Amino acid sequence: MNAKRTPATVRVSVRLRRDGPRCRTMVHYCPSSGSSEEEERMVAVSRSVVGVVSRLYRYPVKSFAGESPNRVRIERYGLYGDRSHAFVDGTKQGWERYVTARQLPHMLAWKAEFVFGPEPPADEFPPLRITSPQGETFGWDERLLQTVQRGAKPVLSLERHRPDSADLLAVDAESVLIVTDRSLAQLERSWGKSLDPRRFRPNLIVKTDERLSLEDGDWIGRTASIGEAELLVRGPCERCTMITIDPDTLERSPALLKTVNAAYGLCFGLYATVVKPGDVKLGDAVAFVG
Repeated sequence: MNAKRTPATVRVSVRLRRDGPRCRTMVHYCPSSGSSEEEERMVAVSRSVVGVVSRLYRYPVKSFAGESPNRVRIERYGLYGDRSHAFVDGTKQGWERYVTARQLPHMLAWKAEFVFGPEPPADEFPPLRITSPQGETFGWDERLLQTVQRGAKPVLSLERHRPDSADLLAVDAESVLIVTDRSLAQLERSWGKSLDPRRFRPNLIVKTDERLSLEDGDWIGRTASIGEAELLVRGPCERCTMITIDPDTLERSPALLKTVNAAYGLCFGLYATVVKPGDVKLGDAVAFVG
């Protein structure tokens, strides 16, 4: 008779490889021969609700400030409409064509939100209401393009995705980005200052059950049930200079990236792919199901 197996804890090793101007995070998982106390903790985690959704963020335009809805639909590609619109440099291909706040930091001061009608069309996303740093209102049109183009070196154009897309939209790596309140509090202690989670442009903030002492590594490789949706947590999110920019003042704090590098190997937050689409709302329970 086979001995009963206890769930293995996850050991995460991070290796960065250079791919053009970007570093990509290569994550490897292997079982840990941890203590019986650690194994008991992970058994408890696997059988428990581990937290609740405390905030939701969607960014209709890549690198613009987004919106904080009370409820979202998670599709195969991620949150409905997340990064569905983007500015691109037509001289470049692939991911490199996207123009972001890395090149134009003032993009973070623009705000984009959807204007939902009674029934959103199936073949396109709802209209956008875009607000400039000066409070002027725009749509996704030529007038917006000309305004953002001022001071930009690359010649910009507008790109818009469709809601029936089977592929990722204008996201960096995976469908959904999760940040936990526990990891945010740990980073605040390391940095010595309070942090606005918007610096990290997450989609979901999860308030975790403090009794479980759940670390980010405990999420990796697991499937989480969140509302009606299920997400497979794939690995950590590697960070760049964008997190050093205050989302309100646009002031830079280079020490933050150095802190993330020293404390977490340049990674913060968790990337996930969508296993099962569904609606998610504030207060929904988060539980591991696999």
